[in-house]
Amino acid sequence: MKTVLIFGASGQVGQALLELALQHPEISDVVAPTRRLLPPHRKLENPLVDFEALPEDAAWWKADLTICALGTTLRQTKSKGGFYRVDHDYVLATAKLVRRAGTSTFGFVSSLGADASSRLFYLKVKGETEKALGTLGFVSLVIARPSLLIGGARASARPLEAFGLFLGKHLASLLPRRYQSITTHQVAKSLLEACLAESAGLHVIESEQLQGAR
Repeated sequence: MKTVLIFGASGQVGQALLELALQHPEISDVVAPTRRLLPPHRKLENPLVDFEALPEDAAWWKADLTICALGTTLRQTKSKGGFYRVDHDYVLATAKLVRRAGTSTFGFVSSLGADASSRLFYLKVKGETEKALGTLGFVSLVIARPSLLIGGARASARPLEAFGLFLGKHLASLLPRRYQSITTHQVAKSLLEACLAESAGLHVIESEQLQGAR
């Protein structure tokens, strides 16, 4: 029986991760630090945190595995600096603290096309975050790179993403498999199972591989 630490549990993929983890027979405890309270559950510990001032000495940093689904948008942060702060700095801050506490397995929700050398800001940030995570010494590091996501609640509308999903649904047969839209459940299921396996090394799950989850 394992303890799982989930960051970003109120987001799209995070909600799916939380639901699956709470139902999983191999998981006894789920810790999901958030800024706002989540619905209670007998297996859930939900500490309220400020990601600008994380409680470094909290006992819950030690877990069998950690999965990070933190992320925001330029529209929400209104600046590239704000976006970088959440999608890079917050992710690295949590990863360093769980590693220091002895957690050996870390999962991260990245993006299709993530590349530290990309000219596209979003993909560059995701790529830089992946690269930084790889230097922290996790025994098992699992990175999921999904395409456009279907399912899960949004705190705010994303018109361009909605347009992309419309095209993805109606033109799916014309798109290469890795560019086809994918459900949050598929991403969460694949990432959780890969992390539970605790296989040593770096494991990158591309979008077309994530689509195999049921």
